[in-house]
Amino acid sequence: MFLRLFPPQSGVSNVPAPRSAGLTAAFLAMASLVLLCAPHAFISPGIAAQRSALDPVDVLHKQATKARADLEKATQQSVSRRRQLAQSRQKLQATLAELGKADAQLEQMRGPLVRLANAAYQQKGAAGSMVVFGRVSPETGLRAAADVSHIAAAQEALIRQVTSVRQRREELTSTAQDLQSRNAVEQARLQRSVDALRRRSAELTRQLNQMLDRMQAGEERRLSLGCDPALVTNARKFPNGLIPSRYLCRLPQPGRKLRADAALTFYKLNAAYKRRFGGNMCLTDSYRSLSDQHRLYASRPPGYAAVPGSSNHGFGTAVDICGGVQNQGSSQFNWLRANSLKYGWFHPAWAYSSPFEPWHWEYKAPTG
Repeated sequence: MFLRLFPPQSGVSNVPAPRSAGLTAAFLAMASLVLLCAPHAFISPGIAAQRSALDPVDVLHKQATKARADLEKATQQSVSRRRQLAQSRQKLQATLAELGKADAQLEQMRGPLVRLANAAYQQKGAAGSMVVFGRVSPETGLRAAADVSHIAAAQEALIRQVTSVRQRREELTSTAQDLQSRNAVEQARLQRSVDALRRRSAELTRQLNQMLDRMQAGEERRLSLGCDPALVTNARKFPNGLIPSRYLCRLPQPGRKLRADAALTFYKLNAAYKRRFGGNMCLTDSYRSLSDQHRLYASRPPGYAAVPGSSNHGFGTAVDICGGVQNQGSSQFNWLRANSLKYGWFHPAWAYSSPFEPWHWEYKAPTG
């Protein structure tokens, strides 16, 4: 079947362009231009700069940035306080370990003294220091008395050492407990501050996203107003890749266009994608002219590009998507495959293998 790429010369002046559709498109384009330009059309540079400075998006963005900075600072303080508390606990553990060693040494010293005391008191006829007055010899009694005195002196020294060690231990334990208590109070205060800042940051981010969503919705409304569904009828009367620009609709992505019905559904698909991934869909191609299709076909091996005049890009009903969608199995690709049909878009079966093009998606107009 012969594909007529160009209208006959005699029919150039008869290209389908009804007066009503043309006037409607022109009126909607002018209305969109007025909506875009009117707010600043008669504002002096000084007032415009002042309004720009008071732009609610900028104000919210600055507030959100400051909240995030405050949150980061409070988080760092909290981490520092936890580090100090950990260091104090380590110091306490080291001190208690030293005290444990002192207790062990004390126990080692106590053993010989106990044995000496037992030996002194177990002497025959001895009864402590009173043995000097008993029936034993004076020499034995004096030796026993000396042993008892030695034991008493050693015990007194040990008692002083133990008392000193225990007092130091009690002081360190009290200091550590006080430090832990103050750290716990400070940590709780910092945590409350961090929680409050986190909530504020989240709230400001939510407000900022809502405002950006409203702005995006306004952009989509402006695009929709400038995209007359009646243009589809006119666009279909032109050969593949030769649709005049005035019969195509702009996409949110600069420089990209589609046929009106495909564009109107793409606006909605793009809005849902943005809510999920935080930004517009990334496009590498949309409507493709016949000359561009010829260049693409010549640059690729046979079978890797549609024959000029047969590509869905030439009908304005296909897009090539980047930003992750070009990788089959990515979260963007999987989300699009699961949701695109709601908006009339799909990934054709041939694009899985012949050739493999996960980035290629097409619009299918409803039948009937």
